[in-house]
Amino acid sequence: MPPGVVLRDAKPGDEALVAHFVRRLAEYEELTHEAVGTAEDFARALFGPLPHAHAAIIEKAGEAVGFALWYYDFSTFRARPGLYLEDIFVEPEHRGGGIGKAVFRVLAARAIAEGCARMNWQVLDWNAPSIAFYRGLGARPLDDWTTMRLEGETLAALAA
Repeated sequence: MPPGVVLRDAKPGDEALVAHFVRRLAEYEELTHEAVGTAEDFARALFGPLPHAHAAIIEKAGEAVGFALWYYDFSTFRARPGLYLEDIFVEPEHRGGGIGKAVFRVLAARAIAEGCARMNWQVLDWNAPSIAFYRGLGARPLDDWTTMRLEGETLAALAA
């Protein structure tokens, strides 16, 4: 980690901070209309009886400056889990100093220690700075895959 930067696992009481950073990310991505999760929702998802995700808080000189949130998926072809990075966000004034790369390094080490075959994440097509950053890490785009989604009414209709 860069000097003065700490990446710590989120703990109960951090759910409002996670919700805050999710909203900040949604603002950056111009998707605030989709960011409807509340602190209570994150408390259940991260710290409930059956946690569905994990989060870490990025602190610089004791101040929270970002977060990462991930969960585990599974590769049937490799019969091993994968670490799926749902979101990472660093406040703009703290970018460019190695924090993002350090977070990816820590998560990659976690993935290996936990027997994961891979790390995956998505990036918006228009986000050229992030795409360049990820390529600099050695990541490659999966251009031959299309993300599909069911949600809201279509999800409910199919379930019915």
